[in-house]
Amino acid sequence: MAEPITRRSTVREVYATPMGRDVIDKVLLQTGVPGRTVAALAPIRLSTLDRLTHRVTGPGFIDAVIELVNSETGRPSDDPAPDPAPWWRQAVFYQVYPRSFADSDGDGIGDLRGVIDHLDYLADLGVDCLWLSPIFDSPNEDMGYDVRNYRMVMKEMGTLEDLDELISGCHERGMRIILDLVVNHTSDEHPAFKEAVRDPDGAYGDYYYLLPGDPEHPPNNWTSFFSGPAWRWIPEASRWALHLFAEGQIDLRWDNPQVRREVANIVGWWLDRGIDGFRLDVINYISKPEGLPDGNEFVGTLMGFVGVEHYFYGPRLGEFLRELRRDGFTRRSAPASTPRARLTDGRLGEPLAPDPVALMVGETPGVGIQLGRMLTAAGRGELDLTFNFDVLDTPGRTRWDSYVYDADYLKRYFHRYLNALGQSDWLAVFFDNHDNPRMLSKLAGSTESDPAIRSAIGKLLATIQLTMRGTPFLYQGQELGAVNQPFTGIDDLRDVESINRYAELLAAGVGPRAAWREILAGTRDHARVPMRWTPEGRFSEATPWLVGHDKSPGFSAEEQLTDPHSVLAWHRDLIALRREHPALTLGDLECVHPKRRGYLAYLRSFGEEQFLIECNLTPRPQHRPRFRPTVTPILGGPRRPTMAPWESTVSRLARD
Repeated sequence: MAEPITRRSTVREVYATPMGRDVIDKVLLQTGVPGRTVAALAPIRLSTLDRLTHRVTGPGFIDAVIELVNSETGRPSDDPAPDPAPWWRQAVFYQVYPRSFADSDGDGIGDLRGVIDHLDYLADLGVDCLWLSPIFDSPNEDMGYDVRNYRMVMKEMGTLEDLDELISGCHERGMRIILDLVVNHTSDEHPAFKEAVRDPDGAYGDYYYLLPGDPEHPPNNWTSFFSGPAWRWIPEASRWALHLFAEGQIDLRWDNPQVRREVANIVGWWLDRGIDGFRLDVINYISKPEGLPDGNEFVGTLMGFVGVEHYFYGPRLGEFLRELRRDGFTRRSAPASTPRARLTDGRLGEPLAPDPVALMVGETPGVGIQLGRMLTAAGRGELDLTFNFDVLDTPGRTRWDSYVYDADYLKRYFHRYLNALGQSDWLAVFFDNHDNPRMLSKLAGSTESDPAIRSAIGKLLATIQLTMRGTPFLYQGQELGAVNQPFTGIDDLRDVESINRYAELLAAGVGPRAAWREILAGTRDHARVPMRWTPEGRFSEATPWLVGHDKSPGFSAEEQLTDPHSVLAWHRDLIALRREHPALTLGDLECVHPKRRGYLAYLRSFGEEQFLIECNLTPRPQHRPRFRPTVTPILGGPRRPTMAPWESTVSRLARD
């Protein structure tokens, strides 16, 4: 075991640990400081660094870093995985935000039957696994991420019978289905929390962080991701309740074995109904340290949330995940149905045997490459995949900044990530989801009003996502080239995070115009507007719960389904290529001309097969390098000497 980090340790020694490397990389990303700074600081002792930076960081920053680094003594492993090609490594996932996907009953809210009605659309696209955002019973303070009952479907979404039909409908079409499971917290309307408030000293009082104290002074200085303190005073119980998110999203106390047992039972209950796994919402936050110590103020300023260093990779996280995998995700009985096998040519075979262990995908904000490798390492029995969010914004930027994304950062991100992975590690590849603005708009920088640019960037992102070494997670509308919305004011929005942040900015003295500019840049509602099925954007007989404003010709599903040159057709063709050629899923990846700015190219190889993927990451024409082997374009040709702005191509290479 390595010696613990002390104030006499050097920056080099800190950077040699998984936690230290991730922490330093995160600081560099947040501040926009170049990575070469690490080499310059490497020989400096932490005590010296503390003296040099004390005026900026204030007291306790270096000590907080030392404590954090010493909290994880493990190392990523390169042990081979028991199964080098599990189904999810070759799959294409598609995230549906049900509220905005398809409305079957005309009430303005998307529902399960709307998803059922469009399963053939997903199957024709080539989707292997449907990921459904929350559909559990909820008061919807945070649109389903505040669960009231984990074994019921929220009324506006449909019924359990509808969900059973959706599960079997996916399986019959050769698709799996996973659900969003939110178990860092529950709604304050969950029966367990109501009982805890009624009797804080009773059996359910220890299900949550319910702490006595002075109503004027919260137990610590942690802040919420949705603005303000992370504590809410409950007068009926004379207790403070911890909520890292909205006031109605109360954090569960995972060090209570009864809580862990109930979560495992929930997972098993859904697996029996045929669910194939879960995407686990903010799952890395479930372990909090004893005593809930104050957060370091400088870390809070740097990261935007005070206290986050104590729970983004808590002391018992690995233990809790291993237990959940063993007691919840490991099947004890046969499911109601299993997916039919999908053959390389797209035809369907017989139903598959049940997966012995259901899929565990972790949403892990703040977790970097090295800690992500540990959470998914073959021998640890924790998660299968994690989402790394460093791809979403360039260094020194957050999603609340209005800026044009430098596409060359995508190249640096993937190079850095892939170079850090071991042979058994795997990457979840995504650009869009329900929590972030559209990547297409970030790259286009307002030029997406030009349909040619919008289509080219939509195809470029698809090319990278569907040919990169890793598992792609598409988000609804991405296959149509969906973009950010021209919202005009806060009344257009339904996102609790954006609404709270706007009020907080105004209270801090920021003018309405400047506050709105920030909200418009980062609101989650850009990705949550209804799916555009028709040219006029008709979603429901009623006014949609959230109104979309995109009416650009050529970017609805109806128009693109009949256009062989559309963004949708490009996605469909790429997915078909993936299914036919293992080089594009399980193959090795070798970067080509890695130092050439604005040009992303790599080879994917498997056996005798080899493909060349080329992307112009700029809005300008670019000279295309020559290759000695014979290059035959199969998607995006012809392969001219000059690449058009944002052009992407997939070519087959002949062996010398």
